Amino acid sequence: MKRSGIADLPLHGGRVPGWLAERMTKLGTAIAEAIIRTMALPRFPFASQRSFWFQALGAVMGMDWHSSGITTSVMAP
Repeated sequence: MKRSGIADLPLHGGRVPGWLAERMTKLGTAIAEAIIRTMALPRFPFASQRSFWFQALGAVMGMDWHSSGITTSVMAP
């Protein structure tokens, strides 16, 4: 099946509240650890080249501002 299309991911202003950033860090860490353990991989298989997967991970972590700050939020230590 051929997949094609366009995603409109506008940038928005503002900052992520500290309490949300802390929760997203904990949840993102837990998700990464679960994937590593389940798939028995030496490192997290980051699918950053798949933009919808990356957006979905950010949304699951709680980042609901579309694309603004999602890279920082998902990749933050």
